[in-house]
Amino acid sequence: MIDTHAHILSEFYDNIDELIEELKSKEIIKVINCADSVETSKEVLNIYTKYEGYLLPAVGIHPENIENANISAIEELIKNNKVFAVGEIGLDYHYNDENKKEQREYFIKQLDLAIKYDLPVIIHIREAMQECFDILKTRKNRGIIHCFSGSTEMAREYIKLGYKLGIGGVLTFKNSKLYEVIEKIDLKDIVLETDSPFLSPEPYRGKKNKPSNVFYVAKRIAEIKNISIEEVINTTTKTASQIFDI
Repeated sequence: MIDTHAHILSEFYDNIDELIEELKSKEIIKVINCADSVETSKEVLNIYTKYEGYLLPAVGIHPENIENANISAIEELIKNNKVFAVGEIGLDYHYNDENKKEQREYFIKQLDLAIKYDLPVIIHIREAMQECFDILKTRKNRGIIHCFSGSTEMAREYIKLGYKLGIGGVLTFKNSKLYEVIEKIDLKDIVLETDSPFLSPEPYRGKKNKPSNVFYVAKRIAEIKNISIEEVINTTTKTASQIFDI
C-alpha cells in the first residue's frame, strides 16, 4: 500500500525509526511525507535522506502558513533536491477568510512551480471547494485532492480535470456520508491516505494516526464497493505510483 498523505515530522513523532519498522511489517511500501511550510519542507527533505525508501518528500506552503512565507525558498528546495510533489497547498477559509486574495496568490504561484518542474500537486481545500475548482479548471496541473469531502458531482468534476481523490480515515467515521461518493466513482480515481498524525480511522479514532492505519481505509472502500481488499490495494497502489512516478 501507499499512503499518499502523511506528516511524519519530529513535532509529531518521537521515534521515526520505530514507525519505519512498523511500515515494513505492514507492507506499506511508500509514504508521501507532506510539508506545510518552508521549515517543514526542509525537514521532510532531511528525513528523506535517512529514509529514502519509505518517506518521500512533498514540499509546499499550506494556506494557513502563508504569512511571511517565501515561494522562492520552496523553488530552491525543488531545484536542489529530489522532490515528489508540491504540497500541501490550497485554500482554507475555515479559520481565516480575510486573506482570501493572499491565499489565492500563494496557491497559484505554487501551482505554477509544479508545472515548471513537472510535479504533481497535493491540494488542501476547506470551505473553498468551488473557488479551488474554478482556479484548477483553467490550468494543466495534475495530482490529488487531499481529504476529499465534496459531493459526488464535484468529485466527478475534479476527476474530469485529471485529479484523483485522496480518501482517508473520515470514510470510516460512523456519521460520514463520504461512502455515497465512493459508491459512485471508479476505484481507479481513488488513492489512499491517512493525514497522519490526524484523522485516525475507526477503530483508532481520537488517537494519533500513523501510516499503517491506511489498511482500515482500504478495508472500508472494499466493503462499500463489495470487492476484495486486494483489489483496492492493487488498484490504488498502481494509481499512486503513476502520480508520483515511483
